[in-house]
Amino acid sequence: MPNEAHGNDAEAVWEELYRERGKAWSGRVNAALAREAAALEPGSALDLGSGEGGDAIWLAQRGWSVTAVDVAPTALARGAADADAAGVSERIRWVHSDLATWQPAETFDLVTSHFLHSPIEFPREAVLRRAAAAVATGGLLLIVGHAAFPSGHEHDTLALPSPDEVLQSLALPPGDWMIVTKAPVERPGSGRPGEPATLVDSVLSLRRL
Repeated sequence: MPNEAHGNDAEAVWEELYRERGKAWSGRVNAALAREAAALEPGSALDLGSGEGGDAIWLAQRGWSVTAVDVAPTALARGAADADAAGVSERIRWVHSDLATWQPAETFDLVTSHFLHSPIEFPREAVLRRAAAAVATGGLLLIVGHAAFPSGHEHDTLALPSPDEVLQSLALPPGDWMIVTKAPVERPGSGRPGEPATLVDSVLSLRRL
């Protein structure tokens, strides 16, 4: 949880998270992205809350041109270093910005957002509506969240909306979108340190018509 001294300073909160540990995440692509995007024709992609860049690098390795946005400079620096090591740095544009206020200036063939759950105040619904608006005609919007927290990682104050609730909150114009996936999806993971667990993701993917 964030240091109370940071209040709602998003950059300070997430910088503290990344700096207080080594590599925060595995560096592997998120399972839902690998499943939903594997068969897509590469184009332009927007990765919202890109963290240390595992998803952005996976997309770039498959020919996508990626814009990766995150509020934490340390996370972006780690992602850029890993992209350089993977030989795909020219395919990724790293953007340091707070998603609470950042506005996409273009549209994308794929817009992806994974686990935008914040321990501080964060306008998640507004961010996801802007994400939907940034999807090009024929493009895919992928929103993945936790359906439940694994054992040992509970945060009682965080809302975990279902795929139906996420879809409703987007307030999309009728007839403009086709549902591809709208379901809780299980995947293997870990709960308490050293203990395997079955994790459940809330997955919503939509095709813009």
